[in-house]
Parts: sequence; structure tokens; C-alpha cells
Amino acid sequence: MTDKVLTANRLTDGIAVWLDANGHWVENLQDALVARHAEAVASLEAIGKRDFAANRVVDVNVIDVQEVAGKLWPIRLRERIRAAGPTMEYAAGYRPADAAFIAV
Repeated sequence: MTDKVLTANRLTDGIAVWLDANGHWVENLQDALVARHAEAVASLEAIGKRDFAANRVVDVNVIDVQEVAGKLWPIRLRERIRAAGPTMEYAAGYRPADAAFIAV
């Protein structure tokens, strides 16, 4: 089974977030809780539904990741872009994504 993490967008500002091991939504993919078996994925899905219903996050998804040299890499291009940040100048405090990370 492919490793998986839970991702969403924060309702307050739309920023991409990932669920960590403490049940908090964090802005860094590398801090995400990784599910490596079906029961863990089911738990992530349940937490995502709960937090969506509580209006904490939107666009909740379990996504595939792989670990390469100790670093999490999303499988899909869309998720690599979300993890790395915008692909262009966006707003103060947000730098464009690392093109090498997206291209992998």
C-alpha cells in the first residue's frame, strides 16, 4: 500500500494544511502524520470528515506520498504544488514554489 497523508485547506484563509500526529492542521507537509495501513487511513478519513463538519477545513483529501531520503514527496503534481506553495508571486509572506520539488 502507498503511504498516505490527510490534506485540506484551512477555512479561515485557504492555506493548504496537513494533519499531524497530534491532530493539528499544520502548514508543512513534512510534519504530517503518515498512514501506512488501511486502519490508519480510515482514521484519517474520519478525522477529515469531523473537521470538515466542524468548519475547520475544506477540500479534505487523503493523498498518496512516498518517502525519499527521509522527505515526504506527494505522488501527484497537484499535491506537490500545494505542498510547495504557489507557483508565482502570490502575497506578502508567500514565496513561489521550488520548481525542483514540483518537477520531481
